[in-house]
Amino acid sequence: MKKTRQNKYQNFDLIIFDCDGVLVDSEVISCRVHADVLTRYGYPITAEEVHRRFLGRTARDAAAEVERELGRPLAETYELERRTTLLAALADTVEAVPHLHDALDAIETRICVASSAAHEKIFTTLSRTELYERFAPNIFSGTQVSNGKPAPDLFLFAAGQMAALPARCVVIEDSVPGVTGALAAGMTVLGFHGGSHCRPGDGEALRAAGAMVTFDDMGQLPGLIGRIEALRAPE
Repeated sequence: MKKTRQNKYQNFDLIIFDCDGVLVDSEVISCRVHADVLTRYGYPITAEEVHRRFLGRTARDAAAEVERELGRPLAETYELERRTTLLAALADTVEAVPHLHDALDAIETRICVASSAAHEKIFTTLSRTELYERFAPNIFSGTQVSNGKPAPDLFLFAAGQMAALPARCVVIEDSVPGVTGALAAGMTVLGFHGGSHCRPGDGEALRAAGAMVTFDDMGQLPGLIGRIEALRAPE
């Protein structure tokens, strides 16, 4: 159930969450389906390669890259099959990231979602995990901007829709493109590497990309935001 949030932070007005791999533990499912469908359509690829190359990016950008390599468009039925197969798999099996609900209960400012995924996918995953009502209507998709992550467009769009200054936004991301885009938007970024898709070294990669702090337990998030708030407080 959505609650009214009173901002108790001096330096932050908005917490922006990525969705896949941050709110919902969906990336293993998504990479597997993406790889299976691409392979059936003449582009052999493993789930591990999809993870490495396309994590955090829009399906539109991934398809464009594949088509450049193939030298031809994917079949007209590709996107429909990828989307319907993925949505069915997510609707059956996706779960919220552990400790996420408790973390949201403890966060003391406004929240929103800024995800590379299409709205239909976001709705499917957030509805199954009882998160949709916590965020709606403040849910923003990469399909709403011209340039997906790692461009800053989606983060700037979300901040604009929420009437928040970028410098007063904190972004929670699990991918290097997401961290890069949020930094380009002038926002503070925390890197989360606690999803089932994460590998050893992911935390270091997120820090190298510019995340201020990295963590692997969503239960730590409220305390981390408080620590960063204290560090930024005027003397």
